[in-house]
Amino acid sequence: MNDAYCVNCRLNEQSTIIINKWDHHNYDVSILLHLPTNNSISYSRSTEQNPLKKISHSMAGFFSLLRRLYLSIYNWTVFFGWSQVLYHVLITLKESGHENVYNAAEKPLLFAQTAAVLEILHGLVGLVRSPVSATLPQIGSRLYLTWGILWSFPETRNHVLVTSLLISWSITEIIRYSFFGFKEAFGFAPSWLLWLRYSTFLLLYPTGISSEVGLIYIALPFIKASEKYCIRMPNKWNFSFDYFYAAIVVLGIYVPGSPHMYTYMLAQRKKALSKSKRE
Repeated sequence: MNDAYCVNCRLNEQSTIIINKWDHHNYDVSILLHLPTNNSISYSRSTEQNPLKKISHSMAGFFSLLRRLYLSIYNWTVFFGWSQVLYHVLITLKESGHENVYNAAEKPLLFAQTAAVLEILHGLVGLVRSPVSATLPQIGSRLYLTWGILWSFPETRNHVLVTSLLISWSITEIIRYSFFGFKEAFGFAPSWLLWLRYSTFLLLYPTGISSEVGLIYIALPFIKASEKYCIRMPNKWNFSFDYFYAAIVVLGIYVPGSPHMYTYMLAQRKKALSKSKRE
């Protein structure tokens, strides 16, 4: 009886001591000790599951199912958005050239890339295990290109780098969101998809980053000439902001940031592929 402890002790009408206790399996164990009437002691045990524990397990299972359902819908929805981006890019590239690629893919691009903001929230509330410190820079830079450059400065949209950017982004995200979609919906992902998830970035990350840097650089004269998003002195906040110099700072961040992120992804690739071999 060393694995349990007494939490309640009472005497009933039949002169029987009833001891209620919890054992290490979280079961309610009732031990009935009958007072000796003829120099003998007898006892019996009855076991029933703790109702609070059952409710707790049921709630945990419900919320786990709800989480998987939500993340499945989210991942497959954004997967569809990026599939639309790639489809419109390839069709337009074939039919009318790279100058019209952005206009054809703009709506699904804005939808799919903006939806990625939820990934930061997922990390913050613990829905996923991805560290926010790794997710935030990636999503932040893409949102900046999508809204702060391409959407804000139409002069950049007909450049060939828009095509290389959208192809790199869309292929990467189609693979990534389908991978997580399989994981959440079915509990596993095919081995070939795992390999693509952790291998295609070897080519697509350099092409994507090069396109991002090139488009920011191309946008600089248009940013400076338009003075869009600039705040000039004097004003009631006694504060000034120049979007042109902010863009230069962003370009500067790419210099140390890109190699760091690439190294991080290489480490993730080695970890994920070695784990899949062991399994």
